[in-house]
Formats: sequence, C-alpha cells, structure tokens
Amino acid sequence: MTNHAVRVLIVDDEPPIRKLLRVGLAAQDFAVSEAMNARTAIELLVADSPDLVVLDLGLPDMSGHDLLAKWRGEGVDLPIVILSSRTDEAGIVKALELGADDYLTKPFGMNELVARIRVALRHRLQTQGEKPIFHAGELSVDLVKRIVKVAGKEIKLSPKEYEILRILVQHAGKVLTHRYLLEHVWDGLTDVQYLRVYVRQLRQKIEAIPDQPRYILTETGVGYRLVEADQPPD
Repeated sequence: MTNHAVRVLIVDDEPPIRKLLRVGLAAQDFAVSEAMNARTAIELLVADSPDLVVLDLGLPDMSGHDLLAKWRGEGVDLPIVILSSRTDEAGIVKALELGADDYLTKPFGMNELVARIRVALRHRLQTQGEKPIFHAGELSVDLVKRIVKVAGKEIKLSPKEYEILRILVQHAGKVLTHRYLLEHVWDGLTDVQYLRVYVRQLRQKIEAIPDQPRYILTETGVGYRLVEADQPPD
C-alpha cells in the first residue's frame, strides 16, 4: 500500500461485511477505516478525513438515509457509495436524491465495488473542475489513484509530500504562499523552514536536477508555484 493511499470509510454494522471490505479494499491499495454505527462514522469523518464513504443503510442508531441527509446538509462533499441489502426502488431513489454518488446492492462483487469507487472519485474531481490526471513534462499525478510518476516510473512519496504536491496540482500555475500551504497541509503550523524541508525532499524525488527545478518553482519570499499542465494536442 502506498503511503498516500485513498482513504475509504466503511460504515456497516455487520462485522463479516466490514472484514470483507477491509481485506478486499486493502488488497487494492486503499486505506480503510471502519464504523459500526452512525455515531462512530460521524466521529471518523472528522478524525480520519476519508476521501470516500461506503455506507450501509441499515445502521443501529440512525438510518443510512438520515446520515446521508445530515452529511449533505452540512456540506460534506466527498463521494458516498451506498452498499445495502435493500433492493426496493423507492429506497434506491431516495438515497440518490439525498446525494449518494452510487448504489450497490448486497451480495456484491469486490471488483465491481472497486470500479464504482474509482468512478465516484473521478466524477467528484471532474465536478470540482479538477482533471483526474495532471501532466506536465515527464511528471504525471493521478488524483484518483494517488499515483505519482516521472517518466513513467512510479515515485513513492510520504503523506505530507503527496499532500503538498496535490495542493500544488489543484492550483497549477498559481503562486501559493508559504502560509497557505502550511495552513492546508499542517493545519496552521507557522514554521516556514518545515515546509522548505518537505519541498526540498519532494524535489529530490520528482526533479531531474533538484537545484534547478522544472516543476515546483520558488517565488522568492512568497511561496511556490507548480508549472501549468501540458496543453492537449489539437
């Protein structure tokens, strides 16, 4: 599993289902956290900052429909895939109308679930105006699978290194201040030297000549800028 694996929160009250999902998703390089009820799911949504939720509708303390409505009402924007034994059309339609990104019924195939998770992640990026895969020169960043490559070779990044690169990719071509990066990667840390150390490490991994960077450019006294994505051919 890569250190910057996509984080999936499983919300299901059946231990065998959670185990099946945990093992199956981990085998596909997802990082998994689990909740057996709505209360724990609400806590983990804040504590773990998952990228996607797999949600059962039949929870012991709150219906999945109500939890979905609560999250969407609070502005929770991450993809939510329903995985439920309920097959009635009304329940499916209600979940989709409340903001579910997809609906899969039990029993299910792991390959199909993984495919639907990846589609939901890709659609959410496109909805937010982000390109699922960023290309600039020999650098490519897959924001769905969280895979970084240089000249076709996968590069292993630490979670913080990936987070810095991800934010730069999302704002490619724009100058991001030291303060902005510190607030979004370290939740308010103010030590600029700390950021510089991580950027230096990141450059060592993705730049051919780290001291003469092509991708992550320094805006002296201000912050950093990632070069803009390559324009697709006409």
